[in-house]
Amino acid sequence: MQKVKYMSRHQGNDRRNPGSGRQGGYKKTSHSRGNAPISKSNNRFEKPEPKPQNKVQSDEIRLNRYIANSGICSRREADIYIQSGNVTVNGEPITELGYKVKPGDLVKFDGASITPEKKVYVLLNKPKNFSTSGDEERGTSNVLSLVKNAANVKLQPVGRMDKTTTGLLLFTNDTEVIKKFTSPNQRSSKLYQVSLDKNLKYEDLEKISNGIVIDGHKVFVEEISYIENEPKSEIGIKMKTANIKIVRKIFESLNHDVIKLDRVTFAGLTKKNLPRGNWRFLTEQEVINLKNI
Repeated sequence: MQKVKYMSRHQGNDRRNPGSGRQGGYKKTSHSRGNAPISKSNNRFEKPEPKPQNKVQSDEIRLNRYIANSGICSRREADIYIQSGNVTVNGEPITELGYKVKPGDLVKFDGASITPEKKVYVLLNKPKNFSTSGDEERGTSNVLSLVKNAANVKLQPVGRMDKTTTGLLLFTNDTEVIKKFTSPNQRSSKLYQVSLDKNLKYEDLEKISNGIVIDGHKVFVEEISYIENEPKSEIGIKMKTANIKIVRKIFESLNHDVIKLDRVTFAGLTKKNLPRGNWRFLTEQEVINLKNI
C-alpha cells in the first residue's frame, strides 16, 4: 500500500481555495451626472423640471429565495408551496414562481409572517466537553454557547459531534447547506486524526483500507495511514461519511479504543490560524466553494 502523506493538526489552508472578503453583496446603480439644459422663459433662466427616472429596485428578491432565507425550506421546496397557494404577499396569494418581493412587503407562509435573514457561516475549532446534543450530561455544555455572540441569527451545527470529539464544526442558518452536508449522499471529505489505546497492526490498517463491515454494511475509506514521525497508534483517516460514530466503530471493531478523535479538515476547510475553542466567519470564497461541492 502506498503511504499517504498526512498533515498534522496545524496544516495550512488549501491553496486551491483562496479568497477573502465580505459575505453577501449589493447591486450598484449608476446615474449619469451632468449639467441639465437651461431654457429661457419670461426673461429668466430656469432649469426645466427633471424627467422621471425608473429607479432600479436592487433590494427586490425572488419569492422562493425570500422563503428559503427565512429558514423554512429550500428554494425548490418553496416553489412547490408557492404553486400550491400557501404564500401571500400583502394579503394576496402568489402562485407566480418568478415573483419578486419588494422592501416593505408583508410575506406570509401558511398564515404566519416570515422574515428573511442574512446567511451566516461560522467555523469553530471545537474543544472537548461540548456537545451538539440537546441533552447534555453533567459537566458538558452545548457547542452553541461557544458561538452565541457570532451573529444575531439562529445558528445550527452542521452535523452532530459528541463531547469527546474535537476539531472543525460548521454552524449556519442556511438550511440548504445544512441539508446538503448532513445527507447520507453528501460527498464532502473529512480528515480525522485518531489516537488509539495501542498500536494499529499493519494488517488491520490494510483491512480498513480495503473496506470493513460495520453494523452489517461495508464501509470504505478514502485514505488511511500512520502519521509520520508519530507512534503507530496515531492514525490519519479520510472519509466522506457525515457520521462521526462510524469513525470510532471502525477501530472498535478491531478491538481498539479511540482515545482522541480530532477532525482537522471539513469540506476543504482547515484549522489554519484557528486555535482550539475559537471561531471565525467563512470568507466569501469559502462559501462559494462549499456550495459548489
